[in-house]
Amino acid sequence: MLLPELKLRRDKIRALMARQGIDAAIITCNVNLLYTCGRIVSGYLYLPLGQPAWLFVKRPNNLSGEHVRPLRKPEQLPELLEECGIPAPARLMLEGDELPFREYTRLAACFPGAEVLPCGTELIRQARSVKTEAELEMFRRSAVAHARAYAQIPSVYREGMTDRELSVEVERLMRQEGCLGLFRVFGRSMEIFMGSLLAGDNAAQPSPYDFALGGRGLDESLPGGADGSPLLKGQSVMVDMGGNFYGYMCDMTRVFSIGRLPQQAYDAHKVCLDVQEAVAQAARPGAVCEDLYNAGMEVVRKAGMTDRFMGTVQQARFIGHGVGLEINEAPVLAPRIRQELEPGMVFALEPKIVVPGVGAVGIENTWAVTSEGVEKLTLCPEDIVEM
Repeated sequence: MLLPELKLRRDKIRALMARQGIDAAIITCNVNLLYTCGRIVSGYLYLPLGQPAWLFVKRPNNLSGEHVRPLRKPEQLPELLEECGIPAPARLMLEGDELPFREYTRLAACFPGAEVLPCGTELIRQARSVKTEAELEMFRRSAVAHARAYAQIPSVYREGMTDRELSVEVERLMRQEGCLGLFRVFGRSMEIFMGSLLAGDNAAQPSPYDFALGGRGLDESLPGGADGSPLLKGQSVMVDMGGNFYGYMCDMTRVFSIGRLPQQAYDAHKVCLDVQEAVAQAARPGAVCEDLYNAGMEVVRKAGMTDRFMGTVQQARFIGHGVGLEINEAPVLAPRIRQELEPGMVFALEPKIVVPGVGAVGIENTWAVTSEGVEKLTLCPEDIVEM
C-alpha cells in the first residue's frame, strides 16, 4: 500500500488524539494494524503525535525499512524508542476494548511514567468509520466480485440438496471469485463463517449473535446459519455472504426460492425494497441514524408487518450497520443512535421479513455516503430469483 494513503489514515487518528491531548498510541490488534500499516504483523505500531510512526516487529522477521525495527518482547519498547530519538509519552493510548487484560497491563507497565488511556479502540474505530477514496475503491471492486458470485448461485442448485450443501457451493463460488474467506467481526462474542444461508423456517431461529437473522447452525458450538435441512419447494433461501475480497467487508443479501413462493412472500419482499428506497432517499450527510431507522420502520408499520420484521421470535433492533475492515462498524441505523452520516461513511442496509412456513425475504446492499446522498455499491438484481 502506498505511503501517502497510510499517512492519511494515521493522520486521521492523530487528529483525534490531539483533541484529547494524547501524545502517542501503541497499535497492535490485527485490523488496526491493517488499517495503519497496510498489512498484519505480530508487533506494534508506535504512533506519536508529531513524528513519523515506527513499526516494531516480532514476526515476520524479514521486514525492513527506515522506520522498522525488530523486537522480541514489549519491554524493549522504551529502549528502542529512545534509540530512535522519540521522547517518552506523557499520555499513551492503548486499544482497551480489544486487548486481553494481561497484554494491556503488560504494555501499560512498560511506560510507568505515562498516563495510559484505554480509548484506542473507540478512537481508531471512529477514524475508520470515514473511508478514504482508496478504501472506497476497494469496496467497489469487492462489490463487482460479490455480484459475479451471486449471479452464479442458480447454476449450482440441484434438486434434493440440503441447505448445507447449497451453502458449500455458494462459498465455493465466493472463493473462486477471490473472496479471502475470513469474516472479520468486532466483538468478543461475535462469530460466523463467511456468512449465512437461511432456508425456510430456520430463518426464524433465534441466535446469541447480534445479527439481523440467526439460524440454528450445524452444531451448538456455532449456532448460526444453515442447519442441514433439505431444501423444499415453496421455501425461500436467503444468501448473506460477506464479500471480503480485498480486506473490506462488502455486505450483500439476495433471496432465491425453491419453485414459486406464496404471494405473501413477494408482498413482504416488496415492503423491504420500499424500506430500502425510503432510507436511501433520506440518507445524506447530516442525516441522523435514528431518524433513518424510524423512516424505514414507518414503511413497515404502514404495511402491517412489524411482527415479522427482522425476525419473529427474536427481532433485531437495527436495519443497518457500518462496514469496513470488519462487518460491524459505525454508523449503526438503530434507535437512540444520534450519530450523523458523513461523506465517506459506508453502511449496509438490510431490511428483512420472515414469512412463517416460507422463510426470510428482503434485501441487503452496501452504500457509500457521498457529498449529496448515497451511492449503492452492490449492484445485483434485487427480485426473488426462482431456482
